Amino acid sequence: MRILVISDTHRKDENVEKILKKEGSFDRVFHLGDVEGSQKKLIRMAKCPVDMVAGNNDILGDLPKEKELELCGHHILLTHGHYYYVSLDTGMLGSDAGARGFDIVLYGHTHRPKIEERNGVILVNPGSVAYPRQEGRKPSYIIMRLEENGDTDFEIKYLEK
Repeated sequence: MRILVISDTHRKDENVEKILKKEGSFDRVFHLGDVEGSQKKLIRMAKCPVDMVAGNNDILGDLPKEKELELCGHHILLTHGHYYYVSLDTGMLGSDAGARGFDIVLYGHTHRPKIEERNGVILVNPGSVAYPRQEGRKPSYIIMRLEENGDTDFEIKYLEK
C-alpha cells in the first residue's frame, strides 16, 4: 500500500497538486491537520481514500481530533500533535502511543519532517507542504509504504520552491 502523508497545508492546495502530479497515484492519503477548509478540494484531487484529522487551525468543521487505523498489521494513530506538545518534544506522544498499543504514529504541527522511534513506536512527521521550518525550508511530505507482511518504509520527500 502506497500512502501520501501530508500536514499543515494551510490552504496552499497548489503544492498538494504538484505532489500528486510528481508522484502519481496513491492508495490512500493521510492529512495530519491544518487543512483550513480545503477538505473537499483535497479529497477531489487525491482520487483515493483520504483520512484527515483536525489541527490547531482547523477551528471550523467536524474533523476528528485523532484517528485510529489498522492497516497491514499495524495499529496506526493519526494526530496533529499539538495536544502532545510535540513542538517541545515527542516524549509525551511516544509514551502515550506506546501505552495505547500503537506501533506507528503520524503527526504534524511542527512543520519539520522527522522520523524517529520512541518506546517501540515509530513517530513520523511529514513537515509542512505550505510553511516549512526546517533548514532549507523546502515543502516536505512523506511517502509511506505498508506491505501485507508487515514491512514498512517511510521516505521524506521535498518539493522544489
